[in-house]
Amino acid sequence: MATLTKKRKEALSKVDSAKLYSLKEATELVKEVVSTNFDSSVDISVRLGVDPRKANQMVRGTVSLPHGIGKTVRVLAMVTPDKEAEAKEAGADYVGLDEYVEKIKGGWTDVDVIITMPSVMGKVGALGRVLGPRGLMPNPKSGTVTMDVAKAVAEVKAGKIDFKVDKYGIIHTSVGRASFDAKKLLENAREMVQTIVKLKPAAAKGVYIKSISISGTMSPGIHVDPKRFIED
Repeated sequence: MATLTKKRKEALSKVDSAKLYSLKEATELVKEVVSTNFDSSVDISVRLGVDPRKANQMVRGTVSLPHGIGKTVRVLAMVTPDKEAEAKEAGADYVGLDEYVEKIKGGWTDVDVIITMPSVMGKVGALGRVLGPRGLMPNPKSGTVTMDVAKAVAEVKAGKIDFKVDKYGIIHTSVGRASFDAKKLLENAREMVQTIVKLKPAAAKGVYIKSISISGTMSPGIHVDPKRFIED
């Protein structure tokens, strides 16, 4: 059985596992219990009362967090030559088409987001076996297949993220870094939860937001009262 470290014991002692915290309390507490030597990611997990196996209960969307996630997002714009200049000006890290199709076929996926155009989805779609499992396949619903390439790139660079409920009915995503002040973490987390609430499928019955948890990398989860995420 693994031995708990001193830092882990200290972190666990600060979190009451039987308590449901307000979102404000949770975003303040998570900063106290993160004990990594690097700038830990702060994540939120929201368990929903949906059946993701049913198409009419799938929850997927995008959100522009007020303060971003504190991470440099590497963007590849797979576009035609006439769109390359605007993609570069908007901040895309990599721009091109055929050369990146070949690189990806060879296994290269050193990016966080791929943005492309409807007219080239034939080429990009053929890369599904590589991009799909890594969550990199562009999708019109997430705004990554669009003619307004510059806007899409700028939004992603500014902190827009794509999220999707997993097969267990949970949405898990980052809402910032441990170095953020508690107010920024609160505003990001609240924006995320409010966006998920707005996406409630009409077919979902009963309790929609079943549980919410906030945690840092390698830190204990802090359970949030689903009814208190709006409190200041």
